Amino acid sequence: MHLDHVSYACNSSELADVVQRIGSDLGATFVDGGRHPSFGTRNFILPLAGGTYVEVVSALDHPAATKAPFGRAVQRRADAGGGWLGWAVAVDDIAPIEQRLGREAGPGYRVRPDGHQLRWRQIGILDLMEDPQLPYFVQWDCTATDHPSAAGGPVSIGKIELAGDPITIETWLGGPADNPLDEVAVEWLDADEQGVIAIWFSTLGGMVRID
Repeated sequence: MHLDHVSYACNSSELADVVQRIGSDLGATFVDGGRHPSFGTRNFILPLAGGTYVEVVSALDHPAATKAPFGRAVQRRADAGGGWLGWAVAVDDIAPIEQRLGREAGPGYRVRPDGHQLRWRQIGILDLMEDPQLPYFVQWDCTATDHPSAAGGPVSIGKIELAGDPITIETWLGGPADNPLDEVAVEWLDADEQGVIAIWFSTLGGMVRID
């Protein structure tokens, strides 16, 4: 499986500070990703090497944020103090995932500040809300040059610290528990709360851990 992106949630009042802090720690600059009108959220994006990216996302004061699963997940994580919300894997065909889970993927789109729309289909946000260790699945409906990672620089993700059960992830992803992601290591931790604990980034200044 290919890691598509990792999401860090915070309150809207903290968004600028979080973006500045993580960008400074990594020696890189986020760009304004725009808004998810149907989710009631907005984000900033950091394109990375390896076809992946980081998003820092917050919920807007909008009815969609209390109705859409993603908006609710973002606000709930922000209300709990903020931090890593989860991780997403990219698939070329989401239909087998829909068949396995017994439901259809939902459409998503983001409107960038320049007005351009990025569209995709996703499934698994409800499962993430129930079990924060689980990634969700994304099938992009855009060209490679439009993918949020397209302008990726020298920073890359080297390792995810994940509190959870390797066998659960193996079953969920259909891949080996000891190496569920291509090119990104997963370190399993024993913690009180399951989910992403920290991300290790490879930067020009060395390895940096963001928790």
